Amino acid sequence: MFTVENYIDSIKIHLEKQSGLVEDQLQKIFSYPFSKDIEVLDFTAFIEPTRFELSVIMFSMDKEASEVFNEGNDSTVFAGSEDVLQEVEYHQMNDSQLDVFFEFHEQNEEKLIPQEQSVFAQWFRLCWEKAGGASLNLPSYFTIHDSDDSLDLKNNCWMDAEEKWS
Repeated sequence: MFTVENYIDSIKIHLEKQSGLVEDQLQKIFSYPFSKDIEVLDFTAFIEPTRFELSVIMFSMDKEASEVFNEGNDSTVFAGSEDVLQEVEYHQMNDSQLDVFFEFHEQNEEKLIPQEQSVFAQWFRLCWEKAGGASLNLPSYFTIHDSDDSLDLKNNCWMDAEEKWS
């Protein structure tokens, strides 16, 4: 009933519907006058797999892996976090099919999870690129929350998440 290819294709279709919204939000973020204390932009995806929901938050960070906040000291610069995408569905499923789907997902987990993560990351990277991300002077990464890897958005390569702080 379910196939890996159909499931991944469904994710791609649902994400594509959000591309314009994400690109607009990224363009807005890219126009911010970033604080000189910001050394890394970390775009983190939060996935709720039981509801098929995705959200993305941009965190402004320093090289010590600490979030940089403005704390009201300088109203001419931005520091902090910003929503890029608030909880949207990345897949739809009839409630009556959930148990069968989750069994399918569990049986194919080794193949599905890396493909899901790759689809999320490459979709976001394309939005980032279309929004003008390559012109940013800050290193920028896409990470799935609690993942060990990050996608370097400028170089389109995966790396250990800890490497972005060095």
